[in-house]
Amino acid sequence: MSEPFRIDAGALRARPKAAGEAELRAADRAGEAQGFLAREPRRGGRRPSPRTGQVHAKVLPHVRDEILEEAARRGVTQGVLIEEAWALYLARQEQERRPGAGGPDRPGS
Repeated sequence: MSEPFRIDAGALRARPKAAGEAELRAADRAGEAQGFLAREPRRGGRRPSPRTGQVHAKVLPHVRDEILEEAARRGVTQGVLIEEAWALYLARQEQERRPGAGGPDRPGS
């Protein structure tokens, strides 16, 4: 019967690691090809759409421009703004569902 698969972790730790820039780039490319994340921290939010660069193709142009300007001003992606707006919308809906709860311009507050 064959021997079970083993890895000698001590030998792996003792092995000298490549530290050159070319070796690090090659290791990063190999890792990314396998689905591992890059070493640099990622920005929040989703990646911009490579197809349109817009939040949604049906957003009115003046709304799109306002979203783009606000995202650039804050240094975030358009998706972050949409996610924040959605969270505010859900919070407002939840508040309106509670009995007797009203906003500043509604009875019951």
